[in-house]
Amino acid sequence: MLLDNKNAIVYGASGAVGRVVAHTFAAEGARVFLAGRDKVALESVADMIKASGGVAEAAAVDVLNEAAVETHADAVVASAGSIDVSFNLFSLPQTGIQGTRIVDMTPESFDLPMDSYPKANFLTGRAAARHMTGQGSGVILTITASPSRTAVPLMGGMAPAWAAVESLSRGLAAELGPSGVRVLCLNAAGMPESPQLDEVYGLHADAYGVSRDAFHARMADRTLRKRLPTIAEVANVAAFAASDRASGMTGTIANLTGGMIVE
Repeated sequence: MLLDNKNAIVYGASGAVGRVVAHTFAAEGARVFLAGRDKVALESVADMIKASGGVAEAAAVDVLNEAAVETHADAVVASAGSIDVSFNLFSLPQTGIQGTRIVDMTPESFDLPMDSYPKANFLTGRAAARHMTGQGSGVILTITASPSRTAVPLMGGMAPAWAAVESLSRGLAAELGPSGVRVLCLNAAGMPESPQLDEVYGLHADAYGVSRDAFHARMADRTLRKRLPTIAEVANVAAFAASDRASGMTGTIANLTGGMIVE
């Protein structure tokens, strides 16, 4: 198994993507520590992982709260002995963030993702790195989306926020590499089965005066495969990236856009 005997923290583990990532990590042998704001939802995910034969623990953690993040990371190390993988899947509802021209936005709406996504990844990445550098190994994963690297209208502060997360990931990789710690960012196009994508595509569809299905088809057509990536595909790449089989990879952006971005 790819992650046998690894201890992995998954932030945002009760979300649509986080749940699948947590299940995938557990299926690959990791002991998974589920973190997020909704303890009840996290415990439900943990129960399903356990029912499948995996090992999981849930804890309520606000990823924007420095003390909460540090305390949880310390508790994971005290319990499991190490943090081998840290994956931050934090997200915000997008209504009021996307679907409006930048010039029509309030400073508060523009600032919300800018203030949240980089900070959340900084806090969780820093907490993990402090333990990983001491043990001489570990993998920190982040996730962004294709507008971070393309010119897409009506994204508000999301595209700049994702670009900042990618820059942060590269900086962490440069600083932590000599200590044996790898840092990778997964850049994915929208995953159609995610409720958040349904919300986002609805916002953009309304702005353009088309149906949600029509906007979805427009985005899928921009990929080389003429379909958007699935959550399972993203989770499978995350498991590989976190494993020792990807030991030669760090400081890079894994392209999971299905060819929406070609490099």
